Amino acid sequence: MGADRLIQFHRYEGFDREMHVHIHNELDQYDTPMDHAAWDAAGIAGHRVTIGSTPEEFLAQAETVKALIAPTRGMKKLDLFAAPKLRLLQLTSAGVDSLQPFDRIPPGVIIMNNRGVHGDKAGEYALMAILMLVNAMPRLATAQRRQHWRHELCGVARNHRLTVVGLGSLGGAAAMQASRLGMQVTGVSRSGAPHPHCARTVTNAAFDAVLAETDILLLACPLTPETSNLLSAERIKKLPVGAGVINIGRGRLMDEEALLDALEAETLGGAILDVFHTEPLPPGHRAWTTKNLIVTPHMSSDDPATYNTLTLQIFRKNLEALAAGDKAPTAIDRTLGY
Repeated sequence: MGADRLIQFHRYEGFDREMHVHIHNELDQYDTPMDHAAWDAAGIAGHRVTIGSTPEEFLAQAETVKALIAPTRGMKKLDLFAAPKLRLLQLTSAGVDSLQPFDRIPPGVIIMNNRGVHGDKAGEYALMAILMLVNAMPRLATAQRRQHWRHELCGVARNHRLTVVGLGSLGGAAAMQASRLGMQVTGVSRSGAPHPHCARTVTNAAFDAVLAETDILLLACPLTPETSNLLSAERIKKLPVGAGVINIGRGRLMDEEALLDALEAETLGGAILDVFHTEPLPPGHRAWTTKNLIVTPHMSSDDPATYNTLTLQIFRKNLEALAAGDKAPTAIDRTLGY
């Protein structure tokens, strides 16, 4: 074992032995609380587990908590600096943009997300959205609301070009589903590394060059300072007339007002948006009545039947890696923001 491995092992020493794990549930209409049955089903043995749903319940346990499992919005209500032994934070979400600049989290705490949990559901949602755009469903829904019989003939998916921005679990699953339809898929990622379900991949720096060759653009990347307003007003204009847009990443990846303007002007053919600048989307927001737009309420990637089980399985894999002296597979790089 090399010197680096020894240092890393000692840094993570103790994560394979009994420690105090606290699960914080945010009790609202969206989440199914984690309970002891879910913990037992994940096969994580040898640790003391407490469960709570309020900041007071966390504080009552904080003195000995070494690992915390919590949703992002719930974690922000907790005083993590009141837990002197805290070393691990397992988030029950993939996106961490709302936590930046991470000043609520003590510097020595390893932050881990649950990326990978959302892939299957996101892939199916993307497939649905792609087929809806190919078949002009946003335009036909607008015509239906106006009681207008709009006869529109549409082609098949394999003759459309899809560009996927972000090739993690969400974008990768979308690319897989699209490739099964025979679509020409271009992937855009930070590294530009080849992807098995993309005919080609390019780096973020080449994003502008592929816009003119895009029939459907799908945003699935994390929100970081680098990707904020990635789909700007100028880039929306570079898409072909009649192109479609899908966003399953974060609302602030795009210039929302410019996108809605393009839909109203019918320079874009349609859009299916699952995320917005303000959520929940408030009554009276123009998106509710924008032409050729389908709105879904940030639900593209969550399967309630498997979400907690898969999240705890990821936590178990993170623990196993740390116990072996390796990096947790879903550890967040605070500098990169994902």
